[in-house]
Formats: sequence, structure tokens, C-alpha cells
Amino acid sequence: MSKAKTPMTPTAAARIQSAQAKANNGQVAKESFAARAQKAADKNSK
Repeated sequence: MSKAKTPMTPTAAARIQSAQAKANNGQVAKESFAARAQKAADKNSK
């Protein structure tokens, strides 16, 4: 597996979460990739 070279940004996480919500009738699962992306973006923005 390769290492991530670009940190997750809040904008990218929002885009991922929006796409997943649109695909799942507004729902984003708690442990989904979108949720993990949001957590990483929050951590990177501090």
C-alpha cells in the first residue's frame, strides 16, 4: 500500500460526504469512508 501524499482537506471531505449522501437518500453511515474522511480532515485542520 502506498502512503497518502496529500492530507485530507475539509473541502475534499465535504465533497465525498455529499456524494455519498446523494447516493444513499441523504444518509451517511457512521463508519463509512465519508465519515473517516471527515474525521481525517478535522484532524488535519487543527
